[in-house]
Amino acid sequence: MIGTENDESATVASLRAGDEQTFAALVDRHTPALLRVARGYVRTTEAAEEVVQETWIALIKGIDKFEGRSSLRTWLFTVMINIAKARGIRDQRTADAELAASGGSTVDPARFRSASDPDWPGHWRDERAPAPFPDTPEGSVLSTEFIAVARRELDKLPDCQRTVVALRDMLGFDSSEVCELLGISVANQRVLLHRGRAAIRQALEDYVREAP
Repeated sequence: MIGTENDESATVASLRAGDEQTFAALVDRHTPALLRVARGYVRTTEAAEEVVQETWIALIKGIDKFEGRSSLRTWLFTVMINIAKARGIRDQRTADAELAASGGSTVDPARFRSASDPDWPGHWRDERAPAPFPDTPEGSVLSTEFIAVARRELDKLPDCQRTVVALRDMLGFDSSEVCELLGISVANQRVLLHRGRAAIRQALEDYVREAP
C-alpha cells in the first residue's frame, strides 16, 4: 500500500514538472477505460473521444490543484464525467430518474426484490434466482464465446447500468468510488449493478439453453 502511494506521489510530481513521458504513459494506461465510460454518457464514439481529449487537457491544466484526497485515477474519472455533463452531451436526468428509466430491464423485474427492500434491494428473489451454469467440459470450451456474448450484452444495457457495470466489473472501482463518481446512492448503485449483471447473465443463460 505504501509503495503504491509513493508511486502515485512520484507520478503527480512528474506531471507537475511537465514530464512528457509520465504523461504519455498515463494516457496509454487510462484512455481505453476513459473512452468506455465516456461512451456511456454520450451518443457517439467521436463525442467520447472529444470528452477524453478535454479530460487530458484538464489534467495538464489542473494537476497543481490535485490534493490527493482520492486516487489520481478516481480524480481523473471525476474530471471526465464532469466535462461530459458540462458539455450537455448527456441527458440531464437525475440518478433517481435514470434508475426509474432502467426499469425496462431485459430481465423480468418480478425476479428481483424491490429497491426499498431493507435487506437486499434489487437482488434476486430466492424463488426466482437463476440456476447455476453447468460445470462441464463443454462449459470451458464455451468460455471465449461467453466473453463475446457478455461484451455484446454490456453494450446493450441502459446507459446508467452499463456505466456502473463497466466501472465495477471491468475497471475495478469499488462501490464508494462509483457512488462518488456518478453522484448516486449506495442503494441505487447496488440495484443498477445487480440488474446490469442480471441482464448479462440472462443472455448467457439463453445462450447456454440454445447451444446445440
